[in-house]
Amino acid sequence: MRAIVITAQGGPEVLEYVERPDPEPGDGEIVVDVAASGVNFIDIYHRSGAYPLNLPSPIGSEGAGVVSAVGPDVSDVSVGDTVAWASVLGSYAEKAVVPADRVVPVPAGVPAEVAAAVMLQGMTAHYLTHSTYEVKPGDSVLVHAGAGGMGQLLIQLAKLRGATVHTTVSSEEKEKVARAAGADEVLRYDDFVDVLRNQVDVVYDGVGAATFDGGLAALRPRGLMALYGAASGPVPPVDPQRLNKEGSLFLTRPTLVNYIAEREELLWRASDLFGWIADGLLKINISQRYPLAEAGRAHEDLAARRTTGKLLLIP
Repeated sequence: MRAIVITAQGGPEVLEYVERPDPEPGDGEIVVDVAASGVNFIDIYHRSGAYPLNLPSPIGSEGAGVVSAVGPDVSDVSVGDTVAWASVLGSYAEKAVVPADRVVPVPAGVPAEVAAAVMLQGMTAHYLTHSTYEVKPGDSVLVHAGAGGMGQLLIQLAKLRGATVHTTVSSEEKEKVARAAGADEVLRYDDFVDVLRNQVDVVYDGVGAATFDGGLAALRPRGLMALYGAASGPVPPVDPQRLNKEGSLFLTRPTLVNYIAEREELLWRASDLFGWIADGLLKINISQRYPLAEAGRAHEDLAARRTTGKLLLIP
């Protein structure tokens, strides 16, 4: 099989397209013929060294496909099942080995590519709007980077829960994308603070350094900042006293793995997403597909913000 591996951490050039022996499943594992792999900022963090890995290492944290082999002690998954997963390294490959208890069944009404596109970002949007801060009818929500894959999902899930959604984008083209996702107000990064100062209940920030200070200023007293990413770079250390001065604010830095640690929670989030997709309530925007060998180009496009919606690698 062909796969992407890294033997050093650095720029897109460290992504090596190599041939490897077909994998065999171990105890509690399955092998999946990968239909599509999602491209995410966490993959860039793994590749660059922002999140250290033991090298050499596979890469890619999200995918979907058809089960081709099952290992010992696997009873809930069968050869021929279509499954999807997130937060499991090794998805940039023609075949992936995945723990059986980390995959979810993909219903017949959801194409495998759509499942691959929604698992990591979709479950992140789910935990942010349903658990980190339970969005309620009438809440005022600020979503940064509303035209990106995560931004579009957050807008839609916050609207499903009855919120008024404000979002930031960098261009008129991206404004159209954010409005199509359901945003009530679309702002630019240089003016959102003036418009929203002390008004919003929760800020969902995956941008990081460039938007963090403004996001805190936009929060009402006792509002919550959910800093779930750092596309523009990491946020410098914060003095907790600042949260006091700006209105007894809450600040959290959540990550998906802690919100799907229990299988019941994993299945809840995934089944909600697949149900909304099947019912037409959640739209998944796959903006570009790349051959697996061009993973480096996908990383470059994502980092440069040249795309809107989800990027997929197709083996």
